[in-house]
Amino acid sequence: MKRMASVTGAALIAALCAMTAAGAQEATSPAPSSPPLAAKPAAAIPPEQTFRIGLVRQIPEPPPWIAPLQMPPNDLGIAGAELGIRDNLTSGRFLKLDYKLSTEIVPTDGDPLPAAQKLVEAGNSFILLDVPADQLIRIADALKDKNVLIINVGATDDRLRQQDCRANVFHIAPNRAMLTDALAQFLVTKRWRNWFLMVGRTDADKLYAEAVRRSAKKFGAKIVAEKQWDYGPDARATAQSEVPRGTQVGEYDILVVADELGEFGDILPYNTWLARPTAGTQGLMPLSWHPTMENWGASQLQSRFFKQSKRMMLPLDFQMWEGVFSIGSASLKTRNNDPTKVKAQMLAPDYDLPVFKGVAASFRDWDHQLRQPILLTHATNTVTLSPQAGFLHQVTPLDTLGFDRPETACKFQ
Repeated sequence: MKRMASVTGAALIAALCAMTAAGAQEATSPAPSSPPLAAKPAAAIPPEQTFRIGLVRQIPEPPPWIAPLQMPPNDLGIAGAELGIRDNLTSGRFLKLDYKLSTEIVPTDGDPLPAAQKLVEAGNSFILLDVPADQLIRIADALKDKNVLIINVGATDDRLRQQDCRANVFHIAPNRAMLTDALAQFLVTKRWRNWFLMVGRTDADKLYAEAVRRSAKKFGAKIVAEKQWDYGPDARATAQSEVPRGTQVGEYDILVVADELGEFGDILPYNTWLARPTAGTQGLMPLSWHPTMENWGASQLQSRFFKQSKRMMLPLDFQMWEGVFSIGSASLKTRNNDPTKVKAQMLAPDYDLPVFKGVAASFRDWDHQLRQPILLTHATNTVTLSPQAGFLHQVTPLDTLGFDRPETACKFQ
C-alpha cells in the first residue's frame, strides 16, 4: 500500500511539473497578431408572461370648501398601483412573470371611455377604474366583447353589485352597504342603537343615507331622527350657532353623518346640541384603509409605501394596490396572462388575497365583490375592524358585511 501511494504521488508531481513548464512556454511565446474578441454579455432572459395593467382615474369634483391639509396628493391611488407592481415583481420574477402599468388621468369634466379604449388597444388586458358609476357601466359595456378584465377600485355604489352588475367587472372598493354594515355592527355592539341621521344635499349623500337605513334595519338599530343639511358650506363660519340649532331633535345615542363630499361633516363634532359621538362619513369612519393601521403586517406595507411615495397610504392607494396585487396573486397560479384564466382563478375556492387585516380576502362569485374586513377609524387611530365578534355566518363572517348570497339582486350582463 505504501509503494502504491509513493508511485501515485510521484506521478502527480511529474504532471504538475509538466503543466508548469507548458504554462511558462505559453507565457514566453509571441503575442497573437490581433487580440481575441471580447466575450459577449449573456442576453437577458425574457419573461414568459407579461401582465399589462392599465389604470384610468377621473379626478372627482372637489368639495366647495377644502382646507389645505385636506388637499389630496397628486398621485393619489396611482402610488398604490405602482407599489402593487413592485410587490408583484418580487414574487413573479422567480416564475418569469412580468408586470407593466400604464396610467391615464381624466379631468373632472372629461370622458374616461376613450382613455380606457386607448389602453386596451395598446395591449392592456387588465383595466383598473376609478371613475363614477355611470362611466364604469359605459366602459364595461363597451369592452364586454373583448377579452379584458375590469377592476373597480373606486366606485362604492351598491347598484354596481346589484341590478347594474357586469360579468367583466370585479370590485375591490367596498360598497356602501359593506361600509355601513361594518359601522352598524360596532354601534350595536356598543349598545348605541338609537341614531340621528344627518344627510347632505348630493346624490351620493342620499345613497349613503339609504345604506345607513338598510344597515340599521339589518342589525336592529333605530333611526329616531333624520334631517337634511340645508346650511351650505358657509356654515363653517357660524358652526357654533348653526349646528346646535340644527341638532335639537330629542334624545339619541349617536349622530350618523352622510356627507361624502365633505361639505359639513367635519364641523358637527363638539358642536351638537347634545354631547354625542359622531360617525359615518366623518367622525368614526368605516374605511378600507387608514394610515394608523399597523397590525397583521400592515406596518410593513405602510413602510414600503412611505419609502416609495414619501407620504402615508390612503384608502384609494390601498384599493389600487389591492387591485394590482389581486392580479399578481392569481397570476402565480395561472402563470398565464389570459384574463379569462385569471378571472377563473380569482373566483376559485382556493384563491385568497393577503390584505394585512388579519384574514385573507376573496371574491364573491355572485357579484364579484371582494370580501374583506373594514376598518373603523378616526383621524388619529384605528379603533377596531369589522366584522365584529359575535356576528356569525354559515360560510364566513366577512359575508355579514354587504350583500350576502340570499340578498343579491345581481344577474350578470
